[in-house]
Amino acid sequence: PEAVLHGSRDIQLLQSWEEINELATTSTSELSSPGSESAPSTLEDVLLEKLDDFDYPKFFIDLNAGHMDDADVFDPILTFLNQDSYVPSFQSLYDLSFSFLHSTFYGFSDEDELVLYLETSRNWAKRTHSVWAHVRLCFLLGKLCIKKVKFSQARVYFEEAMSILDRGFGDLPLLAALHVNLASIYLKQNMKNKFFSLLGKMVALLVCLPGHSFSSENEMEVMMYILREAIAVGNAPLEARICFLIVKLFLQLGKTDEVLPFTEHLQCLTNTLLSPDTSSGPLDATAILSYLYDKKYLPNIALASARLFVPSGTKGTPTPIWRAGLILQNTSKLLGRRLERSSIPALACFYLKKALHFSCESRAVPTQRTLCAILSRMYLQHGMLDGAVCYAARAVALSKLMGEEEAFESSLSLGWMYLLHGQPGPAADILWQLLQSLHGTDSVTQGGAVHNLLAIALKGEGQVQAAAGNFLQALHKAKETGNKRNQAIALANLGQLSLWRGASQLAELYLLQSSQLYAELQGTEDLEMELVRVLLWLAQAMVGRQRMEDGKLCYELALVFALKWHNVRSQLHITESLCHFYSKVSPNLQACITYHEHWVSLAQQLHDRELEGEVQQALSQLYQALGTSEALKQSLDCTKQSLRIFIDLEETVKAAEAWLQAGRLYYLMQEDELVEMYFQAAIQSALKWENLSLAMDLYEKAGDTFFNGSRNRDRAVEFYRRGAVPLARKLKATKTELRLFNKLAELQIRLQGYEKALEFATLAARLSLRVGDQLQELVAFHRLATVYYFLHIYEMAEDCYLKTLAMHPPLLQSSGEALYYCKVYCHLGNLTLHKLKDEQDAAAYFLLALAAATELGDQDLQALIRAKLGAISGAPQGSEGTSGCAMYRPRWLSEGGHVV
Repeated sequence: PEAVLHGSRDIQLLQSWEEINELATTSTSELSSPGSESAPSTLEDVLLEKLDDFDYPKFFIDLNAGHMDDADVFDPILTFLNQDSYVPSFQSLYDLSFSFLHSTFYGFSDEDELVLYLETSRNWAKRTHSVWAHVRLCFLLGKLCIKKVKFSQARVYFEEAMSILDRGFGDLPLLAALHVNLASIYLKQNMKNKFFSLLGKMVALLVCLPGHSFSSENEMEVMMYILREAIAVGNAPLEARICFLIVKLFLQLGKTDEVLPFTEHLQCLTNTLLSPDTSSGPLDATAILSYLYDKKYLPNIALASARLFVPSGTKGTPTPIWRAGLILQNTSKLLGRRLERSSIPALACFYLKKALHFSCESRAVPTQRTLCAILSRMYLQHGMLDGAVCYAARAVALSKLMGEEEAFESSLSLGWMYLLHGQPGPAADILWQLLQSLHGTDSVTQGGAVHNLLAIALKGEGQVQAAAGNFLQALHKAKETGNKRNQAIALANLGQLSLWRGASQLAELYLLQSSQLYAELQGTEDLEMELVRVLLWLAQAMVGRQRMEDGKLCYELALVFALKWHNVRSQLHITESLCHFYSKVSPNLQACITYHEHWVSLAQQLHDRELEGEVQQALSQLYQALGTSEALKQSLDCTKQSLRIFIDLEETVKAAEAWLQAGRLYYLMQEDELVEMYFQAAIQSALKWENLSLAMDLYEKAGDTFFNGSRNRDRAVEFYRRGAVPLARKLKATKTELRLFNKLAELQIRLQGYEKALEFATLAARLSLRVGDQLQELVAFHRLATVYYFLHIYEMAEDCYLKTLAMHPPLLQSSGEALYYCKVYCHLGNLTLHKLKDEQDAAAYFLLALAAATELGDQDLQALIRAKLGAISGAPQGSEGTSGCAMYRPRWLSEGGHVV
């Protein structure tokens, strides 16, 4: 046997796809249907098919005692079976399904009667020396014995057939079937010597003949034996051919579970083990694998396999249309209920286009139109409206070749696409034409649909009255036909139009009527998803009328319906609206957190990583706002989740912000050892991508954490002075540099580092002059004056205070300005009285402060200033004339001051 197996290295491994097409005749019809031979396309083909039916004779079983000895009774069957070569009508005798029991013989009540008839025919074949008839009858009797599990009796019949088979190779399928069936019985009955004596011929007939037709399930045992031996001796071509035949037999038997490992092994063999100079091209089993993975509900692997499959165009192979359908089907399985029922995944786009190209080449207009409609809907679903309009227009052109109804449907769809694309003009043109085409017809429902879309188009063009008129027309037509759903749609659109125009009360009226009609209709998914839209509009109308509780009820009821049907996209839209409602309209922190958590889960179901990261960041801020230690931990967890996502997506800016937010949270949680690590990670991620502006911003925000915090405030200096300031100078961001020096000066004042504060305040004052922003200049000089005061340089402090006053306009502009003016002059009065010991100047300052207090009308403040004036000997106590003195500034006091 080893010699036999070694000698089979040069066999033709696989024939064309016409052979493998047999794999999909019955149990694999789904696989073969797209690529199987098309139905007869001409009358000649049909007639030839009908004529073929007459080539298959049928024999009546007559077991009357008087006929059993009449040679003429058996002459037809013997003549038919005694042909010395294979004819197609013999196929039913040899096949796996015992089809001869129904197609060749009739008139018997059970198989025992048929066996008796065949036995008698065999005896007559012996008498008349009809060798081929004798062989075929023995084979049929052997098959029937195998069917009844009578293997010894079957072996006798097969051996008898083999013993007289000396008439050449006219019927190779019969020779193959005899050898393989007899070998399988020898193997089953452990008759090794006889099995090995037959092995050589059997392998040659089984492996080398194209289009091998199986006649018994027992052939599987023989092939399994050959496969094991081929693996043992390392004969890859034989291994692959036998593996192919095993796959073929399993598929014909409908055993899709058992066939998968052999198909995978076959694909592996054809890809890796066969030499490149094999005379026939390797079989691409990816189409079969895709089909099998689909059957076993393994959508990920089925999808991968289908994407690897490249249609060859060979007769009998699966087509690009089949591949596109399989990809759509398995993507839907993969997504489950996470998307709405009509969702088309973007992954299918390439394969749908290939299918469209194939259908164009084959000039299949209906298929082209269907594929264009699918592609249009897919582009629409993914927000690519240009593509949606393009394919919808192509569908219209194809529909005109088919009929008026198809053209109407496609044109209506194109009009809707134009509306969604924000082109109400072209949409209105199409819809006017459709409306005119319906004049004189009884198509009331179609007319209502056109009026509805036309109203939307007119609304888009700003023709509100005309839009309302068409919505009312649509409503009348719906009432005319008694179609409650169309009435509900028209009322909802009227409500939305009213809401758009700000008529919330009228909108509420229409929308309530619409929702009541939907409630009366049977609750299907489509109806309740339309009701969801109505409830959202109704919620907006109620919120517009300050009916917050009713609005909340509508939002949450809409979410209930979306949850009921597992419609993720609707849930997403509603949840976003609820998050806005509870954060801006009717603030409720805990409710806002709950809906943000649901928003995160929806983003995960949709595999929208970017959205998930953004919502996680928002949720982190909400948890932080709660302020509890547990909430801070949850906030940190959300931030880290978003950080992982942004790193995976290579979103540098968002990832850096997430690093920074994590550092802030660790600061709040008092885990100081981790704070700077996360801050540095944020900054380094920006510097790695040479985003200096981002790095500068991060340095400042990191410093702000310490600046505004209660611990380690001195750490802000490093982030401001050594990090942000150099980058601000490099980027020539003067305003940012000024802001940083102001913060540094303020920080040093709080830390009582007045010498450093003077340095930073002086730099801030210089920069403020360069920036030219008077408010920033005022702030800088006021802070500089404060630093001089703490350093006991009182003359400079006085000069800087006066500088800030000189920056104000001649006349007071507001009470806030008067209050500032009053406080500064009070401070100057105290400074000159107690530090500079100049009572005259002090009195002048207090008088000006009193004038400002009078402008404010603050009696307590006036009394306080008068008391200060009373403490200065010889100082005037103020008079009625002081009111209005503060309207002018003693600019002379600041003249000649020191240059900063």
